[in-house]
Amino acid sequence: MPVIECDVDAARDRLENAGVEIDAGNTDHERWRATRGDATAVAYDDKIVIQGGNPRDLEAVLRDGGGRAHVYFDGAARGNPGPAAIGWVIVTGDGIVGEGNDRIGRATNNQAEYEALIAALEAARDYGYDEIHVRGDSELVVKQVRGEYDTNNPELRERRVSVHELLSAFDEWTLEYVPREVNGRADGLANEALDQN
Repeated sequence: MPVIECDVDAARDRLENAGVEIDAGNTDHERWRATRGDATAVAYDDKIVIQGGNPRDLEAVLRDGGGRAHVYFDGAARGNPGPAAIGWVIVTGDGIVGEGNDRIGRATNNQAEYEALIAALEAARDYGYDEIHVRGDSELVVKQVRGEYDTNNPELRERRVSVHELLSAFDEWTLEYVPREVNGRADGLANEALDQN
C-alpha cells in the first residue's frame, strides 16, 4: 500500500487534470478520495494512501515524473513449460516504490523471464522514470536483449522486440545480469504468485 507524502491540493489538481474523478472523504480525517481502475487514493493532511489491487493506476499520476530507478525482474516456471509467474520491483533512494507479481499461465522459464522484464519496464514507464538500471538473474534474457546472444526462438525474438520498444521510452538505461541472491525480492514475488491457488 503506497504512501505518498505531498501537497494534497496539488495532487488533487494533478489527478483532475488526468481526468480522475474526485469524491469527498468518508471520515473527518479524509480530505478526498479518487478512484481509477482498481485503485483508490485517500488524501489526508500531508499524505495520500493508495489502496486496491493495482495502485500503479493512481500512483504513476501522483508521483513526480523523472528521476532514476533500479528495476529488478524475475520469471519462474514449475516445469519447462509449466505453470509460470512473474515478479518485479522498482527501487529508488526512497526504497521500494513499486512491486508486482502475477501468474501468467503456462510458459517456459525463458518466456516467464521475458514477461517479467516487460511488466517491470511497463511499470517503470508508467511511473515516469527517465533513467532505469535493470537487473535480472536470467543471463540468457539479459544477453539476448543486449545483443550478445542470438535469439533463434520466434516467441522470444518477438518479446525481445517488445523489450527494445519499451526501453526506447527512457532517456538512459542499462541492463545487467545479477546472481539470484541479489534478485531475491523479485524472485520471491514470482514464487509467491506461483504458490497462490
